Amino acid sequence: MSTPSDTMMAVLERLAREDAGLGDPTLMPPQHARALAELTNTRWNAELPEMAETRTVIHAGMPARWVVPKNDKGTEAILHVHGGGWALCSVSTHEGAARRIAEACACPVLTFDYRLAPENPYPSGLADVLSAWRARDPSRRWSIGGDSAGANLSLAAMLALHDEGAPLPAAALLFYGVYGADFDSPSYIRNAEGPGLTRAKMMRYWDWYAPETKRGTPTVAPLAASDAQLAAMPPLYLNAAELDPLLSDTEALVARLRALGRDDDYDLIPGVVHGFMQMGLALPEAADAFRRAGEVFQSITA
Repeated sequence: MSTPSDTMMAVLERLAREDAGLGDPTLMPPQHARALAELTNTRWNAELPEMAETRTVIHAGMPARWVVPKNDKGTEAILHVHGGGWALCSVSTHEGAARRIAEACACPVLTFDYRLAPENPYPSGLADVLSAWRARDPSRRWSIGGDSAGANLSLAAMLALHDEGAPLPAAALLFYGVYGADFDSPSYIRNAEGPGLTRAKMMRYWDWYAPETKRGTPTVAPLAASDAQLAAMPPLYLNAAELDPLLSDTEALVARLRALGRDDDYDLIPGVVHGFMQMGLALPEAADAFRRAGEVFQSITA
């Protein structure tokens, strides 16, 4: 049985102290859960990397955040879709992630507040991602990416764009994504009780987002995509956390891609839990993951 790394354990112990008694967000009314997510993510959005430019804007009718790093090369940009079980989080909770991605990839990042479940289940969030993509500035070459549910929405958006014959992103950065709804996969069983994300929480997020009758749809669960759809995707960078119920989702997707003869970069980060990249301020593995994503992105888009 794998165990958290020493640095991950220190962060988990800190979270246990700071979040004692706060409760399970998936058992709260959505508004209360979102307020809790905003509160608990504040600690990860201090001491942020300094940017050349930061602007709060309206993009495709949605509140959005545009961050430009000091090392911007002037040609690329990334649309980043935040995670949070399709139901929680915002541009504020992911400000640190957006800045670290921008700095690592040497290009601006645009994040935005898409509609959230359960009030706005599938396909509302996906429709907003597609709207944000279509409203991109044509003066740059754009890629897409996201973490967790944001990785799901990013890949789903690319599948939808492919099916309609629209131009695809130059690349995609997909961090510990949700790609299927098999709650009996090896990692769902092995990491059912966490630490962090649990099997039960993930099942409730799915119930908020999409009924079982829709989970065989590729734009809901991208592992349902055909070989032809996956083969048509742009270069992907994928990572996964070892102590994550969702690990098997990424492993299954990587296996599909490898069987198609693709050589997309994939990293499994040992000893860390789901959402570890949000902890970039305190966790060396998170800082390393951002650097690695930046290296791959700059190689893909060179």
